[in-house]
Formats: sequence, C-alpha cells, structure tokens
Amino acid sequence: MAWIYLLIAGIFEVSWAIGLKMSDGFSNVIISILTIIGMIASFYFLSLSLKNIPLGSAYAIWTGIGIIGTVILGTILFKEPFSLLKLICILFIISGITGLKLISI
Repeated sequence: MAWIYLLIAGIFEVSWAIGLKMSDGFSNVIISILTIIGMIASFYFLSLSLKNIPLGSAYAIWTGIGIIGTVILGTILFKEPFSLLKLICILFIISGITGLKLISI
C-alpha cells in the first residue's frame, strides 16, 4: 500500500505545481485554495508512504513523478517547449525511479 500512497502523493504534487502556475501568484482565490489542498494531500500521502519506504527512495520517486508530470502537463497546458533532450532527460528520471523502486523492495 505504501507504493500506492507514494504514487498518489506524486499525482497531488503535480496538481499543486500546476496550481501554482494557474493561481497567478495566489491572486486567483479558488485555484489558490485548490493548490493548498493539493499540497496538504501530497505531503499527507508522502508521509504515509514513508512508514514503509526509505526516505531517500520515497523522496526521489515523489519528486521524479512531479518532474515528469509537470513537464508533460506544462507542454500540454501552457505550450511550453518540448524537445528530444527533454525526452531523454525524462527517460533518465524514469530509469532512476525504476531503479530506486527495485532496490527498495
């Protein structure tokens, strides 16, 4: 269950990162509130995962999910540039996450 909690925490991390961008410096109240809820949920599920997953692995995987999700959604939602080099870097992050998962079993 800890790995599911970590995945949920990573998804919420992506949501609050996107929310930060959309909140326009916290001037959009509704988006700002949703962003803060996403932050709280992300940290809550991360803390649950830390009961069974080593801190270094959990934190690296959590941020990796956040990086991958925000790069993909930033490209889709905000028309941020995407390149072959970004794709290669994402593949390195995915391989790192996979390696950390395998050695944390």
